[in-house]
Amino acid sequence: MMHKIWTMLILALLTASTAQGEVFSKKKSKTEEATPDTLQLIIQAGDSCMQEYNTLKALNFYQQAFAMKDTADVRMKLADCYYQRANYRQTADLLKLVPAGSLTHEAFRQLCYSYQKQSDNDSFVFWTTNLVSRYPMDGEMVAGLITALTREDQAWKGIGDGEAYFKRDSTNILVNRALADAYFIDRKFDKAVAMYERLLQLGDSTFNTLYSAGMCYTRLDSLERAYKCLIPAFLISGMQHSGCAYRLGVVSVDLGSYIEGLGYLDLATRLIQPDTTIMKAITLSQGEGYYLTKQYDKAVEAWKRHLDYNPTSIATYYNIANAYYYYLSDIPQAKRYYEQFLQAARREQNPNAQLTEMMTKAQNLLRSSKPK
Repeated sequence: MMHKIWTMLILALLTASTAQGEVFSKKKSKTEEATPDTLQLIIQAGDSCMQEYNTLKALNFYQQAFAMKDTADVRMKLADCYYQRANYRQTADLLKLVPAGSLTHEAFRQLCYSYQKQSDNDSFVFWTTNLVSRYPMDGEMVAGLITALTREDQAWKGIGDGEAYFKRDSTNILVNRALADAYFIDRKFDKAVAMYERLLQLGDSTFNTLYSAGMCYTRLDSLERAYKCLIPAFLISGMQHSGCAYRLGVVSVDLGSYIEGLGYLDLATRLIQPDTTIMKAITLSQGEGYYLTKQYDKAVEAWKRHLDYNPTSIATYYNIANAYYYYLSDIPQAKRYYEQFLQAARREQNPNAQLTEMMTKAQNLLRSSKPK
């Protein structure tokens, strides 16, 4: 079938002009108009390519078809091709000009998601509101709309959409999750916890549901229930979620389980600690940056933090000492860090020429009583 379409298409294109370049800026002339049969063959060729997941070739055919005749159907096919290729700007530019009544459900969803994927929350809300008014039982889009409105500090509005859907379908997990979160953000903790419990009854025992339920119960002072939700949530996280460990610690202490609570709080403290390797690099660069911009007091503080993560950094002791000696006029602190530098440097078995020179300067400066 595909071979037949290709053969017919090649013959047809011998008598039809081919659209080249960017289709959105090209103007069509009378000589470029194609016959309905030619247009249909080009569209069929694009469809066949899409069935084979060859979006590159399909794009070329759909662009030709669009240049020949701008119709809602061709726009949606071209937009679908762009969408599959993650070109969301082109997808949205094509579909937003198609009358809403002419958009298929799938095209409508692609229009909404194209804005979401471009982080354009306002446009996502606008178009999804229109989609939901036309397809009110599209639970995925209703849930997305609730979440987007909540993100825009309009949780109350998202709650309205969620409750309207809930009256028709109370078992949609996506909608119930979004509605529960909207209740939580809107500080309607009693309604939020009821929805989280419903999610658990529906089998949605995910980390987010359990953790959020536990958080709600703490706001309602239902500590035992909070504990029962936070324990499985923490286990699901692989005992790696610092916030959950912290909440468990607080709840356990408040319930009188002091030893257990202190254990969770200690674990939370360890989990919150930043990555040592990253902090080494950050604090070292901060020190250098402050030093080069003559912010010597801040440079010293950054280098001191660097030593917390990298206490064997010989050069850092020397840099701190120099900053105190030459720029901050704090001789006692300068001598203190020169001494620490020398202690660390003397442990080096084979000091290079640069380190040897630094040691000599430090020893000379320790004999000095004032800045040069």
